[in-house]
Amino acid sequence: MKVDVSLTVDGRHHRLAVDTRTTVLDALREHLDVTSPKKGCDHGQCGACTVLLDGRRTLSCLSLACAHDGAEITTADGLAPDGELHPVAQAFLDHDAYQCGYCTPGQICSAVGMLAEAAAGAPSIVSGDLTAPVDLDRAEIAERLSGNLCRCGAYAHIVDAVSEVAP
Repeated sequence: MKVDVSLTVDGRHHRLAVDTRTTVLDALREHLDVTSPKKGCDHGQCGACTVLLDGRRTLSCLSLACAHDGAEITTADGLAPDGELHPVAQAFLDHDAYQCGYCTPGQICSAVGMLAEAAAGAPSIVSGDLTAPVDLDRAEIAERLSGNLCRCGAYAHIVDAVSEVAP
């Protein structure tokens, strides 16, 4: 069964008919030719498909497109309007926080979403004082980004990059 879905992706409005089983990831990649989010495991375990869905980091391979009619989706490409790199993306570049680059778009979206969560005061499992402002030290950053796998093992550089832009 097909349904009409309206999505705003990286600032551009799209209307498309998708099967009710179509994930956000497949809607992006197969219907809209948006290839920044990657299909890694297709089971929500690697984070390569991470996008910002209505401002929150989301595993797009686990989200059905029909459940997000009217949503605003930002991919790593959408974080670079007019080719100007987002500060997180620039920090990844400066700190060599990527190697093959496959996980990088998901890592960047996850980092941007994580920084917003921390700024809003959301604690993580390693947060010390739950009533104090979040201190984004290396352990806190590593824990908050632990859902994104890097097959090349660039984790130390990724944490360095995010540390640079963290408040």
